[in-house]
Amino acid sequence: MNTEETTLDKIRTRPRFKMFTDLSKEEYAEHLKIYLAEHKDEFSGNINKEVATICVETEYDNYWKPRLSLRIETEDEKTAVRGIFGPSSAVWTFFMFLYFSFSILWMTFFSMYYVENQINSSEFPWALNASFVMLFCIALTYAAARFGQHKGKDEMLKLRKFAEESTLHFEKKD
Repeated sequence: MNTEETTLDKIRTRPRFKMFTDLSKEEYAEHLKIYLAEHKDEFSGNINKEVATICVETEYDNYWKPRLSLRIETEDEKTAVRGIFGPSSAVWTFFMFLYFSFSILWMTFFSMYYVENQINSSEFPWALNASFVMLFCIALTYAAARFGQHKGKDEMLKLRKFAEESTLHFEKKD
């Protein structure tokens, strides 16, 4: 696994990785539990033979607190470990809901304004202003997400280090 940081790592909101190992799902989960126990002052998490969620221990919790989610699967008689870095799925879903809702409302209000102009009506004089408000809400949602990512950057680097140290020496070389 190549672990140098690339431009793609900086762009993606939820970086992912996939690796294969010769260990069984149970053996890999046990090694992960041992590694987590050795670093329990810095990390916390929940690990079973199929899914693991790792968080950085901090004195504060912000809404975009990053997690490392590992899914341990069997593919073609090999053990595959898929990892995703990012906020909790509830936070991720909430932000996607906001983007979707504000985008649909923007399209609705702008369409109302456009149709009103085409038919020379004045039933919805507020539609253009409402579409600008929706664009502002989209920008505000984006700014909140970027701010959360910025606040969680140190934790994300610690999680990346955790992923590298706990998984790299088990990776199967092809």
